[in-house]
Amino acid sequence: MTNPGRAHDVVAIVDFGSQYTMLIARRVRELHVYSEIVPWHRAAQALSQLQPKALILSGGPASVYEPGAPTIPHEWLDGRIPVLGICYGMQVLAHTLGGRVAPGQKREYGPAFLHPLEPEHPLFRGLPARMKVWMSHGDRVEALPPGWRAIARTDNAPHAVIADRSDRRIGVQFHPEVAHTPHGKEILAHFLFDICGCQGDWTPSTFIEETIRDIRERVGEANVIAGLSGGVDSAVAATLVHRAVGDQLTAVFVDHGLLRLGEATQVVETFQKAMRMRLVTVRAAEAFLSDLEGVTDPEEKRKRIGHRFIRVFEEEARRLARGGDFRFLVQGTLYPDVIESASSRDTATARTIKTHHNVGGLPDDMRFELLEPLRYLFKDEVRAVGLALGLPEEIVWRHPFPGPGLAIRCLGEVTPERLERLRLADAIFLEELRAAGLYRATAQAFAVLLPVRSVGVMGDYRTYAEVVALRAVTTEDFMTADWARIPHDLLARVSTRIVNEVPGVNRVVYDITSKPPGTIEWE
Repeated sequence: MTNPGRAHDVVAIVDFGSQYTMLIARRVRELHVYSEIVPWHRAAQALSQLQPKALILSGGPASVYEPGAPTIPHEWLDGRIPVLGICYGMQVLAHTLGGRVAPGQKREYGPAFLHPLEPEHPLFRGLPARMKVWMSHGDRVEALPPGWRAIARTDNAPHAVIADRSDRRIGVQFHPEVAHTPHGKEILAHFLFDICGCQGDWTPSTFIEETIRDIRERVGEANVIAGLSGGVDSAVAATLVHRAVGDQLTAVFVDHGLLRLGEATQVVETFQKAMRMRLVTVRAAEAFLSDLEGVTDPEEKRKRIGHRFIRVFEEEARRLARGGDFRFLVQGTLYPDVIESASSRDTATARTIKTHHNVGGLPDDMRFELLEPLRYLFKDEVRAVGLALGLPEEIVWRHPFPGPGLAIRCLGEVTPERLERLRLADAIFLEELRAAGLYRATAQAFAVLLPVRSVGVMGDYRTYAEVVALRAVTTEDFMTADWARIPHDLLARVSTRIVNEVPGVNRVVYDITSKPPGTIEWE
């Protein structure tokens, strides 16, 4: 898809390897300013194409005075456009423009207090005289470039914030993008609006209007096919395309029998009846379960499910194509996928489709042009677009669900009986989270059926039944995650219900492992 920021102010974020780079982009977009991440080693070409209104230089683990340290071409720092350097980005500014950066006598990691030296500076206007900020650095600016001055300090950093004469180039030693800097979003807003003059007009509604116009222009009268999983990404992508081209889109929903309780029915009700989408449902549970018979290795499960999905989708696509070939395939690719792919793909020409959890990866002889209407969006933006499109909240706010479905949450062999056991336990857990108002407070929550049995007592009888593990995490980016502190009385209620209502389960445990060292899923 065409860059959605083409009609708006664009802020380019030059990535020097910081763990917070994507968070910077998200914070800028939360202020309704479009941003894109540019790797430092491709900055020259990317910035020339983007022609950004401003630059933000990210942090990073390197030291600017080391040979081969990451940097960007000097001409982008010459003052023609505003620049905000964050941590390492500030050091790049200082070092490139004639200042001196050296190892700090005292490393500074964690909270510090910022004291503005120019309280009326546009960056600080209306903010407190003493602000908590989050530091994470070993180097610091020892000497400023000619014409620059310090406009804020901390106890350990006399040059905690620096600015040039025009106040259009600024460096901050702390991280305004993290939650541990309480006034960080206001500081970013001052930079974007008061210093850069950005409009702040990049909203879900404008994104929808522009994307629909772009899809219509590109698709014309051609036919489009989408693999619909029921998850938020594929749901929003398909709905956007449907809004643009109507019945030129055919959505294929493969019910592989590995979905959560009631999901298959909900997908049909939502997209075929409520959204009036041309939806084809393929009931293939028997074939998938046959492939999984006797399989316990998680990678083998994924492989067999992926291969079967390819065959089912391919067969259905060919059957449907008898009424007219499909030129385009819709995928719910998101911006983090694009960033992490490390390569730019030309979506304007036909090519083999990559392996994807929604469509399983299609054979080499099936070639489509991709429609990826969400490829410049983060997950929270996708949800905002979904709500603006009128999708129901239970679809938009649905927790992430793995492509292989319950097969990888059913540890050990996958059988119809064990799947039903897991499906019921999972439904009870999610139902109780929703009733307690905690479903959206967790980023992902689910049940896992373990391939072990334990002794229990029910009434006058001893039991020997399976164990269910509950998993709930909080996270912003899914790269790291912490286990959710769910109230004990809620966990007790869930445990009691599962043991009483799910045949074959007599014990429930709660996973309190963070990521890292664990992963969010068990397999």
